[in-house]
Amino acid sequence: MARVTSRRRARRQPAGPVQLPWRRLRNPYKPIEVLSADQIEAIHEASLRVLEELGIDIWSDTALEVLARAGADVDREGRHVRLDRGLVAESIAHAPAEFTLTPRNPARAITMGGDHVNFGLVGGPAHSTDLDRGRRSGVFADTCDLIRLSQCLEVLHLVGGGPVAPTDLPVATRHLETCRACITLTDKVWQSTAFGSIRVDDAIDMLCIARRTSRERLAREPGAIGNVNCNSPLRYDEPMLEGLMALARARQPVIVTPFTLAGAMSPVTLAGALAQQNAEALAGIALAQLVNPGTPVMYGGFTSNVDMKTGAPAFGTPEYMKAALVGGQLARRYGIPYRSSNACAANAVDSQSGYESVFSLWGAIMGGANLVMHGAGWMEGGLHASVEKMVVDADLLQMVAAFLDPVIVDDATMAVEAIAEVGPGGHFFGVQHTQDRYRDAFFRP
Repeated sequence: MARVTSRRRARRQPAGPVQLPWRRLRNPYKPIEVLSADQIEAIHEASLRVLEELGIDIWSDTALEVLARAGADVDREGRHVRLDRGLVAESIAHAPAEFTLTPRNPARAITMGGDHVNFGLVGGPAHSTDLDRGRRSGVFADTCDLIRLSQCLEVLHLVGGGPVAPTDLPVATRHLETCRACITLTDKVWQSTAFGSIRVDDAIDMLCIARRTSRERLAREPGAIGNVNCNSPLRYDEPMLEGLMALARARQPVIVTPFTLAGAMSPVTLAGALAQQNAEALAGIALAQLVNPGTPVMYGGFTSNVDMKTGAPAFGTPEYMKAALVGGQLARRYGIPYRSSNACAANAVDSQSGYESVFSLWGAIMGGANLVMHGAGWMEGGLHASVEKMVVDADLLQMVAAFLDPVIVDDATMAVEAIAEVGPGGHFFGVQHTQDRYRDAFFRP
């Protein structure tokens, strides 16, 4: 009797959270375009004026040499560069409209560009948190746990190379341990840090070992990807530039993302912030193409606003949402894949974190984003990664994935026979049409 009770109890045990299977997602909807073609051209022209007349700081002697050889107006002593619009246009024209990333498990390969949509894990916070241990400085054990969880969450396509900073490891070697964790704990695409050329080259070499391939083949079938931020306003620092150039030399994709917070690091007006974002993005993309024409790149949009009372970054705001939509328009203007984010400024997994993420995701998805970075786990404006938020976000991303499924219209789905069978005043619970479909008719949160 005890064994029977035990078996019954075992059958009642939950089998784990309901998940949709891992799959490649496509967006069947036309992106929302909040600006007219003329307005997009006006922002484009303004950004070219910024690069031609005002210029941008480039804090790398190697990058200055590349730009000088290409014909840019380079002030080596002041580390300042003015870029002619013709040079910018000619350079970015080499960027491919689409590319594929292949991890050590080729079945998990993903494509950037077109109508492809990919969700990434949170990356970069200095702290982590969960309900048991609270908010704390990130350590390597947290990094590994977040990577393991991302492997289990089937809706995620890409693992941030550093989901949380492992502050207990030496700075000089922590990237090696993080790359090893990504290689051994997940078979999905993972993002390497782009902070300097040494870290990028180490990540590429380790990926070659994991895939049992050469750098030459990796250049043809890329698998590493790194995110490069501009130090807005109008400055690229040396580590970011060295990382960008190392990725480009190896022909691995570069996400070029200005950090334009309106009212602080860019003009308080959204149009001004987007013009600056565009100028900074074009400068980074042009440099990548000058280093190695044809290098895969992504146009990163991260424009939001600050709280003008405190100066704190704000995310999931109406301004963030509109900027995400316009960022997609600008990326399509240049024929370059687009990166956005699922960002929130909430300190706890509460209603604020939920509605800010929904707003961020809606801007990203309807802006035509090919990569939604920080798709799961981002909290407190990027200061901490949350285990609980990862799970909540994963469910939200599953809802987005279900929303992207096309509506099927045919004789079977229109169900005229079932409507006739039920007739006026009846119900559809017992009809065969429902019985054949009820198990997977709707998304189950």
